[in-house]
Amino acid sequence: MSTQVTVVGIGADGWTGLSARARELVEAADVVLGGERHLAMLPPTGSAGGGAGSGADADQTREPWPSPLREGLPALLEQHQGKNVVALASGDPLVSGIATTLVDLLGKDSVEVVPALSSVALARARMRWSAESTEVVTLVGRDPHLVARSLAPGLRLLVLSSDGSTPAEVAGLLTAAGYGASPLTVLADLGSETESRTDGVAASWGDQSAPDLNVVAVELVSSGATVLGFTAGLPEGAFDHDGQITKRDVRASALARLAPLPGQLLWDVGAGAGSVAIEWMRAHPTCRAIAIEAREDRSSRIARNADALGVPALQVLTGHAPEALTDLEAPHAIFIGGGATEEGVLDACWSALRPGGRLVVHGVTLETEAVLAVRYAQLGGELTRLHVEHAAPIGSFTGWTPARAITQLAVTKADV
Repeated sequence: MSTQVTVVGIGADGWTGLSARARELVEAADVVLGGERHLAMLPPTGSAGGGAGSGADADQTREPWPSPLREGLPALLEQHQGKNVVALASGDPLVSGIATTLVDLLGKDSVEVVPALSSVALARARMRWSAESTEVVTLVGRDPHLVARSLAPGLRLLVLSSDGSTPAEVAGLLTAAGYGASPLTVLADLGSETESRTDGVAASWGDQSAPDLNVVAVELVSSGATVLGFTAGLPEGAFDHDGQITKRDVRASALARLAPLPGQLLWDVGAGAGSVAIEWMRAHPTCRAIAIEAREDRSSRIARNADALGVPALQVLTGHAPEALTDLEAPHAIFIGGGATEEGVLDACWSALRPGGRLVVHGVTLETEAVLAVRYAQLGGELTRLHVEHAAPIGSFTGWTPARAITQLAVTKADV
């Protein structure tokens, strides 16, 4: 697709808030695409040019985005191929905006971006919060449970809302997670004549709605929350589980070797409670994972854990390996927490792994240990036995209680 598109950011103040260059780009366009709200901000076609007026030709085409957006865009852009196309977007089009989608579809050389002041910048200015002290969470078209990944006492969040119901959803999630004492400010219609501000506390926010265009500013205050760190090795109590869970000490060891990297995909085979896949995705907002679990009740539990810990995009697949692995996207890393002795599982995983990918396998039985010893001889890598002991009462004294030793194979697939 060779269509060229210029994306012009427009604020809530509309046409008069555009720079002279942005107005000229819109006026010169053969086609202007945008949401109904953005298109309504433009002066009628054929009106006088100059100043805040529009010199757009009377035959300029103005067309709203298709629905569903991503699926309908290729046909819409193909229809206007060869024309001077301008797309309107809110504020900075690369902050949860249409420009990101257009770059994905057309390539960066086919998209020019002319940003306006973003809602993030305006919200920081209203709150007097520095960029360095603030984390941005976008819920535009996303699951509100994403907020849970960023919960930590004292952290400031700017939440980009999907619509007017988002503040109440965020307040409810904060309260359920033990952050109900957090001050919450809803900044609506930023930069417009109808800009408004509503202050409150998460626990008492209730179901009050807000204008659809809003940003939620939160200063996180713990009110009995279980505070979770951002490094690997969350306590088992952070997960709902039936005992089938990779324990925190060996989980931290596994994740250190799996080495989560931005944008990369993990297969968690025999996922149990989903702890490895969930911690992989918590490592970076763009990390992806598929949890493969044979039991339906455990699959449902994995999905609940993913929501509670802020990674609702975790893909949960119920099925038996290796059959369930067919036709999945090739992973950058694979963790096998159970089932390594099942016929074909290790071979299927090794074959699917991308060059440079990491495979980590855990075993607690002699049979699994024997399999891993053979693979270690074939593939190299690291073969490690992990022994963990915890202090526990022995009568009126304290002694060490050992957990089952874990045999861990960690190997990187050579680049081809």
